[in-house]
Amino acid sequence: MKIEAQQSLKDYNTFGLDVTAEQMIRVRLDSDDYRNRDISELKKILKANKQRLFILGGGSNMLLTQDVKGLVLKNEIKGIEIIRSFKHCVHVAVGGGENWHKLVLWAIKNKLGGIENLSLIPGTVGASPIQNIGAYGVELKDVFVRLEAMDLKTGKVKTYYHQDCDFGYRDSIFKRKLKGKVLITRVVLRLSNAPHKINTSYGAIQKVLAEKGIQDPDIKAVSDAVIEIRSSKLPDPDKLGNAGSFFKNPEVSATKYKQLLKAFPNIVAYHLDNGKYKIPAGWLIEQCGWKGKRIGNTGSHAQQALVIVNYGKATGEEIKAHADRVIKSVVERFGIRLTAEVNIY
Repeated sequence: MKIEAQQSLKDYNTFGLDVTAEQMIRVRLDSDDYRNRDISELKKILKANKQRLFILGGGSNMLLTQDVKGLVLKNEIKGIEIIRSFKHCVHVAVGGGENWHKLVLWAIKNKLGGIENLSLIPGTVGASPIQNIGAYGVELKDVFVRLEAMDLKTGKVKTYYHQDCDFGYRDSIFKRKLKGKVLITRVVLRLSNAPHKINTSYGAIQKVLAEKGIQDPDIKAVSDAVIEIRSSKLPDPDKLGNAGSFFKNPEVSATKYKQLLKAFPNIVAYHLDNGKYKIPAGWLIEQCGWKGKRIGNTGSHAQQALVIVNYGKATGEEIKAHADRVIKSVVERFGIRLTAEVNIY
């Protein structure tokens, strides 16, 4: 494993921010190698390292506001394999460095369902449980079985089952207590092989399917619909730097919702099982006049106010300043404080 010094991370974060890693190692253990021969080498490096450790996957859910000091571990662990088969489902083990959308396409090609609604979400498989990624009625936790992660202090690999992960809305134990302390090497998912439970509960999916004249969609049809929807609303990071949805959709109490409804009769909200109401952050931001507004090298996307973009020369500090402006305006108008979905460093 070669340690690279002063490595530019511009091509490794979807905002396209030109920051530098003091040192970086590409962790390219394949399949079960991390259990055997290569694990000893990585352990030696970690044991000798006295610097701060920084884990980097696809760089799709982060905002880098400064150069990264210490040692960056770039997760490039590959491998996709079916490890157990049951009557109606299979368990698939996936390397933490695999591209998430490529995994979805692999699953569809192999007629395996459960993650088609999560099509076109950027990032790696190793990052998916950290964020508990979700879209169009499906979350990672719905198909999650377990994961294996290396303790970056001891080098030991531990298995975390569903109940160990403390999954929440775009949240998990790996985003809090274990943040930066473990490297997720492999994730095991439960995918259906027959019959598939098709989820078309979101109106946007139903609309696209209806336009195509599809009345009995399969997993590929759902995936194609999601890809079409996301492509129409979210900018391609290769063309316009962004990290997807920048903010979480806030939840408010029933009392707060009634107050908001009285003041803003056209408010958009969804009643939750816990009695609270979820309000789309994009709607709140748009009401504050940010949709399509550009300030210098950054701004809110014209098609989706929830997305903050880099027009080419923005710094991380500029993007954070814009996020802070958005947060302040939403607080002032609605009394709601938005929380960033992306990790800010």
